[in-house]
Amino acid sequence: MSKTHFGFTQVEESEKAHKVAEVFDSVASRYDLMNDLMSAGMHRAWKHFTLNVAAVRPGNRVLDLASGSGDLARGFARRVGSGGVVVMTDINFQMLSRGRDRLLDAGHVLPTVQCDAERLPFPDNHFDCVSVAFGLRNMTRKDAALAEMHRVLKPGGRALVLEFSKVWAPLQPLYDAYSFKVIPKIGRWIADDEASYQYLAESIRMHPGQQELKSMMSEAGFDEVDWFNLSAGVVALHRGYKW
Repeated sequence: MSKTHFGFTQVEESEKAHKVAEVFDSVASRYDLMNDLMSAGMHRAWKHFTLNVAAVRPGNRVLDLASGSGDLARGFARRVGSGGVVVMTDINFQMLSRGRDRLLDAGHVLPTVQCDAERLPFPDNHFDCVSVAFGLRNMTRKDAALAEMHRVLKPGGRALVLEFSKVWAPLQPLYDAYSFKVIPKIGRWIADDEASYQYLAESIRMHPGQQELKSMMSEAGFDEVDWFNLSAGVVALHRGYKW
């Protein structure tokens, strides 16, 4: 059987989804608080930038993959208005339920689908925009997920991938120290789960860098792929079109 990585550990491809599910089942209740603490609130600015780059219009159809607690989906819902549709998806039931409940509390009733991003249950050429924020690195077959994103986009549509990336080289030692010495301890103190946040730090290091992810998106069929470095490359937003 084929191997893949779960953080720095090699596992069978068939095992990774289950292991990732265990991580997110564990962290779901403290997910938003931990995001604020780990990023000093910067994740909100990164997502706001993504929404601006997406430039969705009233009436558009948007698919948000790995929606988690629903930050992007809520922003998209405000922009597409009552004539548009935003579909929230996640493979993890705990995270998807949390996101659905948060959006209901904010007054947004959105279609919510638990599904695997590598096998999307949507027709070809259906959405104006497809997004995924901080979810691609957890997928077993990133190439399959990118191909599915391309398949369900309408011609003229765009895909947005917001993900941790390769930080500016002079900052690497400081970033490594924070990632491997501080973040797991925050996870232990706040979420009572050091191991899941150790995995987080490891999964970031195993994720493709800016140029490699651009190449993967091009191979999946996207045109005019570019990226924006945010916070010195701690995070990058990739954008690709389907012509």
